[in-house]
Amino acid sequence: MALTVIQHPLVTHVLTHLRDKTTKPALFRTLCDQITLLLALEATRDLATEEKMIDTPLEPMIGRVLAKPLAVVPILRAGLVMVEPFLDLFPDVSVGYVGLERDHITAIAHSYYCKLPPLDGRRVLVVDPMLATGGSAVQALDVVKTAGAKDLALVCIVSAPEGVALVAQRHPEVPIFTAALDRELNAKKYILPGLGDFGDRLYGT
Repeated sequence: MALTVIQHPLVTHVLTHLRDKTTKPALFRTLCDQITLLLALEATRDLATEEKMIDTPLEPMIGRVLAKPLAVVPILRAGLVMVEPFLDLFPDVSVGYVGLERDHITAIAHSYYCKLPPLDGRRVLVVDPMLATGGSAVQALDVVKTAGAKDLALVCIVSAPEGVALVAQRHPEVPIFTAALDRELNAKKYILPGLGDFGDRLYGT
């Protein structure tokens, strides 16, 4: 399993404001867009390309275009905020959804919704802002693999060592891209230092 913690001054800047409990939901969403854009670029750095003949205004030339389409699968509900930057960046992207809700007492997620496009032959990126225990990520990866995904990656904003370890154990071939690897989980399975409940902060609930 490959873990990539992206290194960029803007990532540090944005993360600081995301973690700040005084950051309001509107700004929080804007910051999520910015940091997801950086994650999207890093997670797709190795996308295959193929030659394409085009005509510029001055002469013909051989350019390169993406060789295979992309699919983005957010884990609902918080993962939705990470979809738009991928839609802005990539011309041929499909979006699927996996709905998983974590029980606040047991920290175990249960599925309540799943709708996926055809995944075979696509690069599939499962996105979720917080990789805490890893339970939701593992379940979502199970689902997309069953649906035919073979070229997979997991993209998260903040990760805990416990979640990284579980994904590495259950899906060792799936690379993880994250903006931060935090210290640990607390007794309630929240990431420390983390940034609190992502969905609540995102939607002001």
